[in-house]
Amino acid sequence: MFLPRAILATLLACAYPAHASSISDQPYPGTIVLKVDATNTAQQIFRVRESIPAQPGKLTLLYPQWVVGNHGPSGTLSQFAGLKVFANGKQIDWVRDTVNVYAFHIDVPQGASSVDVEFQYLSPTEAAQGRTTMTNDILGVQWQSVTLYPAGYDSRKITMQANLTVPKDWQYGTALETAQRSGDEIAFKPLDLEAMMDSPLFAGRYFRRIDLDPGARIPVHLNVVADSADQLEATPEQIAPHRAMVQQAYKLFNSQHYKHYDFLFAISDEFGGIGREHHQSSENGVKLGYFTEWSKHEARRELLPHEFTHSWNGKFRRPADQNVPNFNTPLQNSLLWVYEGQTQYWGAVLAARSGLIKAEHTRDLLAATAARYDNVKGREWRAVQDTTNDPIVNGRRPQGWNNWQRAEDYYSEGELIWLDADTLIRELSGDKRSLNDFARRFFGVDDGVNVAKHYTFEDVVRELNAIQPYDWATFLRSRLDGHGPRAPLAGLARAGWKLVYTEKPTDFLKAQEEQSKSANFQYSLGFSVGAEGKLEAFQWDGLGFKAGLSGGSTLLAVNGRAYKAEVLRAAITAAKTSKDPIKLLVKKGNLYQTYEFDYHEGLKYPRLERISGTPDRLEAILQPMK
Repeated sequence: MFLPRAILATLLACAYPAHASSISDQPYPGTIVLKVDATNTAQQIFRVRESIPAQPGKLTLLYPQWVVGNHGPSGTLSQFAGLKVFANGKQIDWVRDTVNVYAFHIDVPQGASSVDVEFQYLSPTEAAQGRTTMTNDILGVQWQSVTLYPAGYDSRKITMQANLTVPKDWQYGTALETAQRSGDEIAFKPLDLEAMMDSPLFAGRYFRRIDLDPGARIPVHLNVVADSADQLEATPEQIAPHRAMVQQAYKLFNSQHYKHYDFLFAISDEFGGIGREHHQSSENGVKLGYFTEWSKHEARRELLPHEFTHSWNGKFRRPADQNVPNFNTPLQNSLLWVYEGQTQYWGAVLAARSGLIKAEHTRDLLAATAARYDNVKGREWRAVQDTTNDPIVNGRRPQGWNNWQRAEDYYSEGELIWLDADTLIRELSGDKRSLNDFARRFFGVDDGVNVAKHYTFEDVVRELNAIQPYDWATFLRSRLDGHGPRAPLAGLARAGWKLVYTEKPTDFLKAQEEQSKSANFQYSLGFSVGAEGKLEAFQWDGLGFKAGLSGGSTLLAVNGRAYKAEVLRAAITAAKTSKDPIKLLVKKGNLYQTYEFDYHEGLKYPRLERISGTPDRLEAILQPMK
């Protein structure tokens, strides 16, 4: 009897649980063979085929929802298309679960020992559709976007054998181990689903592999793909600090938890930018000029040490509440202030210790971070601990009032908290111990093991106490759960520095503004001005806010003159010796309106200033380890 599809869907929804209530502790029988054709770069389409061992009866296949390293339910289901299922050589129906839309229910017919599925992953062709993962010259394979897997099994007990076809003569980098390459068809060695998902691949027409630890037993490579061959040209002087970064990480963490490590590094204006951690690799994407305009893009060089740190912090040592059985079980993010916050700290420290970023410029970046969080009004209602939920709540969507709403502040405010902890350990121990010792003790265990070792809040507190006895639980909870009113800047003072505001930005921060084509007036008028006069980054209850300004507005003129950043800077400076208000002509929609600012305190830009008579612990922190 033929059942209408609506009735069939209802019956199947009853027959198959929408959410797997139990996960088998047995291995999934057989090996899933995955074949991805990534040759259609012109239309940016990945074509996927899978052969999945199966027994007759009910089978649920899942499309990954909780993406590796992304902390939220950001699976790219909207780019998934064309699903067809076959058994015994015939096409069979599938039904999507009406509650869990990432689940697809199948009735495997008698006599079948497997099902074959095919579908496409449609890489975004425009920025509004999402991050571009395929261009004419570069492609990135994130296996969660091209994989269906059976429900009811631990992802670490599902064996996968991945195959990839790349465009003719393209080269690739990945943490996966290659079993065979025949022409442009690559077969990888079988491994478990979790490890495969955690091992993406970058391939490109223009490719270069740079050895970052020559002669080492455990290799580390920088696999570079780019829009053109000239972007691959790195000088020995540019490679040297990348190699130093690897050695400084080894001295800090005193361990390695990978068989080999591969930086996947794209230099492109077309391929989507990214910074995402994996246990034995990382995805990194920056705009053109990383090597060819070396002096202009120094701040970008914090990306690689941040992602490298994650091999220890976040991947090897992993929060216990992120120990989930598969990629459709919700994560809990309560310890992201360790996972990401301490990584933000070590990323900045390693960048300075290795020479990727000059120590004085690291101070400038720290000043910008301190000023930003010292002026976050949102801490009145939202503690930094709650921002660990933001990848789930907001998923990095644009915000109208970030200063009030807050976002993923556990990254950079977390950096300030760990600076606070580091300097406190140094002070209490008479500068005999530091957070370096915590890193060795916490991340340096089980050298050579690449299986995740999970931790709790209590574990972090216990290991801090082992380094320096103190009430670390109260120290951390007061900073994570408190409401300020200001940022946790005690670490700066203990390091011998204080946050001040001057009328001129540091040369480094000025160069950052020029590159971003923005102008920062947040600490004077209470907003920034982006490209083409767009008003943005408002301070809640700042002067701009109180005047009635909001996003979606364009600054057209200052005191009757067409807006340029230097015109507004000059007007703010002139107002110091004048009683006249600063007049801004602003357009929002079809409305033109003049706003007056009775402000006479001049320009204000953050920088760090030494506290005389105190030890310079920040200099000690940023010094290379010996």
